[in-house]
Amino acid sequence: MASTSASLTLPVLPLDDEVVLPGMVVPLDLSDSEVRAAVEAAQAAAGSQAGKPRVLLVPRIDGTYASTGVLGTVEQVGRLADGDPGALIRGRGRVRIGAGTTGPGAALWVEGTQLDETQPDPVPGHVQELVKEYKALATSWLKKRGAWQVVDRVQAIDDVSALADNSGYSPFLTTAQKVELLETADPVARLKLATQQLRDHLAEQDVAETIAKDVQEGVDKQQREFLLRRQLEAVRKELRELNGETEGEESDDYRARVEAADLPEKVREAALKEVDKLERASDASPEGSWIRTWLDTVLEMPWNERTEDAYDIQGAKAILDAEHAGLTDVKERITEYLAVRKRRADRGLGVVGGRRGGAVLALVGPPGVGKTSLGESVAHAMGRKFVRVALGGVRDEAEIRGHRRTYVGALPGRIVRAVKEAGSMNPVVLLDEIDKVGSDFRGDPAAALLEVLDPAQNHTFRDHYLEVELDLSDVVFLATANVLEAIPEALADRMDIVRLDGYTEDEKVVIARDHLLPRQLERSGLSKDEVTLDEAALRKLAGEYTREAGVRTLERSIARLLRKVAAQHELGERELPFTVTADALRDLIGRPHHVPESAQDPAERRTAVPGVATGLAVTGAGGDVLYVEASLADPETGAAGLTLTGQLGDVMKESAQIALSFLRSHGAELELPVGDLKDRGVHIHFPAGAVPKDGPSAGITMTTALASLLSGRLVRTDVAMTGEVSLTGRVLPIGGVKQKLLAAHRAGVTTVIIPKRNEPDLDDVPAEVLDTLDVHAVTDVRQVLELALAPATSEAAPEVPVAA
Repeated sequence: MASTSASLTLPVLPLDDEVVLPGMVVPLDLSDSEVRAAVEAAQAAAGSQAGKPRVLLVPRIDGTYASTGVLGTVEQVGRLADGDPGALIRGRGRVRIGAGTTGPGAALWVEGTQLDETQPDPVPGHVQELVKEYKALATSWLKKRGAWQVVDRVQAIDDVSALADNSGYSPFLTTAQKVELLETADPVARLKLATQQLRDHLAEQDVAETIAKDVQEGVDKQQREFLLRRQLEAVRKELRELNGETEGEESDDYRARVEAADLPEKVREAALKEVDKLERASDASPEGSWIRTWLDTVLEMPWNERTEDAYDIQGAKAILDAEHAGLTDVKERITEYLAVRKRRADRGLGVVGGRRGGAVLALVGPPGVGKTSLGESVAHAMGRKFVRVALGGVRDEAEIRGHRRTYVGALPGRIVRAVKEAGSMNPVVLLDEIDKVGSDFRGDPAAALLEVLDPAQNHTFRDHYLEVELDLSDVVFLATANVLEAIPEALADRMDIVRLDGYTEDEKVVIARDHLLPRQLERSGLSKDEVTLDEAALRKLAGEYTREAGVRTLERSIARLLRKVAAQHELGERELPFTVTADALRDLIGRPHHVPESAQDPAERRTAVPGVATGLAVTGAGGDVLYVEASLADPETGAAGLTLTGQLGDVMKESAQIALSFLRSHGAELELPVGDLKDRGVHIHFPAGAVPKDGPSAGITMTTALASLLSGRLVRTDVAMTGEVSLTGRVLPIGGVKQKLLAAHRAGVTTVIIPKRNEPDLDDVPAEVLDTLDVHAVTDVRQVLELALAPATSEAAPEVPVAA
């Protein structure tokens, strides 16, 4: 523990933001007035005394003097290394500063008490350990700095106080830390403080060295990578020169490409931001490849490319008529669209409210009627690019809107890819099989199509991958579907629905003659001069060998026929040229598969027995003929009630219950033996039991079949019917009249019964079909029975069939 000793009166030599500890020897500049005044005062005071001049070295921090100073002796006065006058002063010991006093010269004189810093003898063991630790830390720090000559001097210091004060030379100590050492009078406490300060500095130095090492390694790696890449570029340049290529062929200067590209302003801004990111990204970073892929996609998009529409309305109509027979509704709709586009362009209304004059059409109809091929014809007629997007089986929403760029392998959606593939912003895009779109845990693609197919929204369509606005308002979207009910209601509401209900037999003959036959002749390696099909053969192929709404099966039959002729010619069995007639079809491709009911032997017809009626239905393949069979169970079996078979839906089952209830309540006025309905079980069957059936339109057909069964009167062979029945006997309207009448025409039916409220639908039926049909519009079941049931004495005795 330090103790006080003799009092001293000394001139003050202030040290601004500096601290001198006992044992230190420091040079001071005498050009400073305060330093010179203190030294001169000390010299004047020492002139009358023996010994060297003495001053009090006091730290002055921000104008405030410390409470403890250091007694210093002026060892020498002369000139410093730079030639300025200076004094060499050695610190001798601590002095606690007291009150100010007067003295010779211009210096400030104070009274002070010198502290006794003599270390105890012997030194305690814990202090010796502290001395060793300090020396070890100091030696380690000095060796790192390369100060080997100082190491021995530090090791030679044994005095605890002098060893602690020796840290005053440490350059890493702040002024505040040195003042703390100065004001700590106890030597042991001061050595502990100096040891802790040195230990903290070494720890910080280790961390700093580690960081510096890591940074240096990173810098070295970057420099090495930079050097290698420059060498690689030089090698590539030499290879390009050897191969005669120009440097621009492999240019990766995306900034120049973006600035040179004809991009919309917002797209350009987004692209330049990505270029900035690319320039900041490391070559080894995966983000660089993602940005390059995105920029390539953006630069490949035809942002301002548009094809000029062909405003030759007559020419467009002629193209559609030449490439497709029938389909009047679609052709009229495309002609109307082109006419409106032409008038808007003539009046400068190409863009209204940021939207252009695109169109969204939905072509709904059975398979094989030419929906897909019609898209190419529309594009041809309009002079636009055509691209097809297959949506059948798509279940991932990202297929429409694209993936987020955060995913590995992200791609834009099919709509963006279609526009890029077309190379223009106003193509004809065919969305094929839109009713086959599904949904699962990956989202609902049909919901993503809502924005694409909405003319009020698609001028600002945003793909998840591009994340910039894409104007789709000038695109003509043609969606195809087999079943309208399978399209979500919100999506169907955004589209202009155009129905393609199938072809008449005359239209099929024209299509086969003008389109199918030439195509199949070419595929079979035959010419039109070698094989010809007369119109009677084509009509028989369309009417008896195929029964469909479209023409796919008809084309396959023609292909089969031509293959047979080609094979027979190669085998030497037939000479060419050859004309295929209707009579030659059976020898070439076998017997007909679809003989009209009216053409069969009366005894073999389905309606040759009571209880069988002919109905009309709509399936996914278009209209079709549907037979209804009814029978009564033997009363001895006791099986009462109604039995329905044929894989029927709930609505059709309810129609059967309504038909039975109507006959039970009104059978007497219809002169029917309704007692049989109460005591005997009724069985109604719809043949083709493997095919699901549903809907209310078979109501009058089931009523007629039951009435025929009870009365024993046959249903006329040439009559087919469709309509919903009510409990009061009213005939209610149904859908699909056009498709049902086309099916009746194909089946050879001549008389058709429809609801009175469906008469407006007859305007959609081709005139040549209506000319061959006797259509009766009815309002009550009684009218149906009068038309459909043959007189009791015309066919057979009124005998009621009994179910086995």
